[in-house]
Amino acid sequence: MEEMGSEKRRLVVIGGGIAGSLLAKSLQFHADVTFIDPKEYFEITWASLRTMVEPSFGERSVINHRDYYTNGRIVTSTAIGITETEVLTADDFSFPYDYLVIATGHRDPVPKTRMERLEEYLAENEKIKSAQSVLIVGGGPTGVELAGEISADFPEKNVTLVHSGSRLLEFIGPKASDKTLQWLTSKRVDVKLEQRVDLNSVTDSNGSKIYHTTAGESIRADCHFLCTGKPLGSGWLEGTILKSNLDSRGRLMVDEYLRVKGRKNIFAIGDITDVPEIKQGYLAQKHALVAAGNLKLLMAGGKERKMSSYKPGSTTAIVSLGRRDAVAQFPYTTLIGIVPGMIKSRDLFVGKTRKQRGLQPH
Repeated sequence: MEEMGSEKRRLVVIGGGIAGSLLAKSLQFHADVTFIDPKEYFEITWASLRTMVEPSFGERSVINHRDYYTNGRIVTSTAIGITETEVLTADDFSFPYDYLVIATGHRDPVPKTRMERLEEYLAENEKIKSAQSVLIVGGGPTGVELAGEISADFPEKNVTLVHSGSRLLEFIGPKASDKTLQWLTSKRVDVKLEQRVDLNSVTDSNGSKIYHTTAGESIRADCHFLCTGKPLGSGWLEGTILKSNLDSRGRLMVDEYLRVKGRKNIFAIGDITDVPEIKQGYLAQKHALVAAGNLKLLMAGGKERKMSSYKPGSTTAIVSLGRRDAVAQFPYTTLIGIVPGMIKSRDLFVGKTRKQRGLQPH
């Protein structure tokens, strides 16, 4: 596309999660940006489980878009359509684009305003505090981290974690899974593997609930938290010009520059892409920075061959276990305890993520 004098190119960014927020912030002074998101805030999602046990943590991890994105248009709505020239929203508005970035990640029904989100955390914290026993359904990173947070802050509570897989944290190696299971067991978390919970057959008993598993076990708990995977936020694309760019799992297929394959002016970043790597927040932020650099180049009339390619991330992963410990998988070793905990668990990278968006870390 040729540069039109000094007029700024029109950039539409859809999705205000980890990747979309950083890209919009990075390009707000380089383009005429329209930022579309159904909520008014950005949330540091990997801090959400700490916020459930310590609601005040959310004051730093739930951030109004306008606090870091000061120079562009914010549209608080849901994108429902894309044509060759514009994006359509649920409230019948259309926004023209020269360049488009899709960063809708996973579908997560959260409230519209920051205040409502913080109130949700207060309610979840009250639910934990008033319970003597808690059931966690799902043994991926969310379920494991929630079990770690509750067992660290409320060691007197009985925590049961039920997971359908043969090991915890199946997205990383078995050594990390084994170490995590040992850590949770040492904190009196009752872990049940290769079972599912039927949440449609819960019965009441003397003020608490009885949950039934596929293995025929009955679990007594005062409340439960569902920590299973969330669906991709790509279903809406099936009725757009990008329907043929979705793979069999609903991910947008991208080239090495993070452009949607076959499209010169449409990029996709974050969890919605088919980049072959573990889907993690720090990698989504790397997507945002690579795509932002490529967009700056193209919008300034630069040559396509000078664009930067994105190299898929390694198998590095860190899962917090309470406030002090963590399990970390690096390319050549797996560690558990205080050392990896010092990397992530104390602040959960919240200060660093805020600084990336030009905000005070505290």
